[in-house]
Amino acid sequence: MILPTPQRRLLAAALLVFAALLAAGCGFSTEDSGGSSNDPEVEGITLYSGRIPAAIGPAIDSYEAEANRNVKVRFAETADLAATLVEEGDASPADVFFAQEPGAIAAVAEAGLLAKLPQDILDRVPARYRDPEGRWVGVTGRARVIAYNRNVVKQSELPPSPFGLTAPQWKDRVGWSPASSSMQEYVTALRAKYGDDRTRQWLEEMVDNGAVAFPDNVTIRDAIAKGEIDVGLINHYYVAQAISEEGPDYPVSVYFPPKGLGSLLLLTSVGVLESSDRKPEAFAFVRSLLSKKSQAFFTSSSKEYPLAKGAKPDPSLNVPIGRIPVSDSSLVDLKELQGTIELMKESGAL
Repeated sequence: MILPTPQRRLLAAALLVFAALLAAGCGFSTEDSGGSSNDPEVEGITLYSGRIPAAIGPAIDSYEAEANRNVKVRFAETADLAATLVEEGDASPADVFFAQEPGAIAAVAEAGLLAKLPQDILDRVPARYRDPEGRWVGVTGRARVIAYNRNVVKQSELPPSPFGLTAPQWKDRVGWSPASSSMQEYVTALRAKYGDDRTRQWLEEMVDNGAVAFPDNVTIRDAIAKGEIDVGLINHYYVAQAISEEGPDYPVSVYFPPKGLGSLLLLTSVGVLESSDRKPEAFAFVRSLLSKKSQAFFTSSSKEYPLAKGAKPDPSLNVPIGRIPVSDSSLVDLKELQGTIELMKESGAL
């Protein structure tokens, strides 16, 4: 059931506030675009994508070619698209929503706007990587890791958890990106597991220990490679991408801390709008994203973990996905994400 209009507007307003906070912290703006690569005379679905064109474009092209259907795409920040969907309600032109972060697609689902996916789609993805109520499925996974310059740091020197990066020997040597959505999702997971007091303590100790703030994961990785810092908290695939471009001598390696939430798998996810009058085509598009061809594209191009059953990860991903903890239900609560931003501001991290 779709939320009543007043509640829907409140949720949309909350999503917009979250999107504004995120955009202000990260320093990037929303970009909307539409269109398709095929004949405009051919009808098809409308996709709201929180993933950039480079990260999903070839998968869209593959579906269009094989189905002989069009895909009209609106690209924007995930939280902005979620707010738009909640405000549009059952009048939305969207058929499919592809989210970069878990909190936003969960908000859309909780507003009653996502249809339950067919069982054959749900069966393609392990239960731990999909909504328990069957309203969305994960497509790829991004793991939080510690990246390090192996010419300066031995892996044996690294702590079993990021909590250890507040020790004196790491003073002024650690990079992080408090304004990035992936860092904020990770902090939200810490709050859920260890509570606000312990998480606040860690954030304050990181600040006091001289953790260097960067605008995003890429600049952290590059700073490690240049020797500006020795270690950093980032998503795994940024290093894998650099190694594929620079070769095996690239000086940055990744370490999956084994303790607690030392590493954490963050999902990109997709769902179909309940209001869509093209559900069969929308479901077919979701199946296409989970096909061997699309999953191979995602892991070969972005080096993310493929989530469909039977999909093979890129050879560079030598840590089995089953060893990486998955975000629990607390991570898909928008209020918790907003609370994380406030906590990070109070601690001086933001």
